[in-house]
Amino acid sequence: MAGTWAGLSELAGAAATAPDAGTARGLVARAARNGELTALRQRVSRLSPRNADAASLRVAVIAAACGWSALDPVAPASPRTADAAFLDLWAAVAHRIDHQQFVALPTLALQNWAPERKPRRHLPIDQLARTEALVPVVRWSPQGQPLGRLDLLMLATTRLEAHGIWLLRLAGTLAGRAPGDASTGTALRRLIRIQHALRAQLRSEAAALRAAPACARQSAVLGALAEQGALEPPVFLAADAVLGTGGRRSGEGGRHQSRRHLPIGQRAWLTALDRHCAPVRTLAHRGGPDAAVYREAQESLIALRRTYAGLVHCAAHPGGSAAADRVDAVA
Repeated sequence: MAGTWAGLSELAGAAATAPDAGTARGLVARAARNGELTALRQRVSRLSPRNADAASLRVAVIAAACGWSALDPVAPASPRTADAAFLDLWAAVAHRIDHQQFVALPTLALQNWAPERKPRRHLPIDQLARTEALVPVVRWSPQGQPLGRLDLLMLATTRLEAHGIWLLRLAGTLAGRAPGDASTGTALRRLIRIQHALRAQLRSEAAALRAAPACARQSAVLGALAEQGALEPPVFLAADAVLGTGGRRSGEGGRHQSRRHLPIGQRAWLTALDRHCAPVRTLAHRGGPDAAVYREAQESLIALRRTYAGLVHCAAHPGGSAAADRVDAVA
């Protein structure tokens, strides 16, 4: 980000690498006293959609680094807990992107990686992650030091989403299919293959994650995100809408909770997918070859989720043998 907004990038980087939440809050308080946050708040409405997303990443990093990720910036009690000027900026950015709960892993991961070499034309992150080496926009590890476990978990999540684009396309293909449709079983078999490939990809990420420097500070940030259920990659939510596992057990409220950190367009797409894939989910109560394939697809999604949970556990519990054992077990 350029101009006045470059200061927000610097603040985000400093907050992310601060030794503790108190130091990060002190940096925010100083920026507020200097009028920097108020100046940015007055310019939010002028941001282009792309720059508004970039600003939301910086705000999300600062909120998470300061331990404010569970706060609602417009709640009356929030100013007693967090810096008021920062809360005003947070609320303005949320209004600009029409996304109230963006302080979560989907924002912190999927918007935080850019190609190491600038491509000749703008490409979506799923293409870039499959073809280019990526570097973090905001590092949680100090410059000059190797990336820590939180950085690498977010990179693994970004790569998961990039390669999971085929799963998203298959989910759209299955929408509206009848259980007896001849192509339903074929699409479900392809879904299984993709989920197996994604699980193998996550296994390959586990060794790098275990070898990365452990940092209690990064672990605390990840733990705070986990407490509010802000760790579900969107690709899992799409597969769940087709197959009816995981968060669906909690009913409509559970689905809403697991999706609340996604942009409004993605939430609307998942809601439509829920509706249009309802006929496919009736295979859970049927017999025959397609029903068997459907249940295998459910099992492969559960295994994929467990492997990802192992990566999260490893990143959240630095240096613990239990973390390594759990990753080994799910891999």
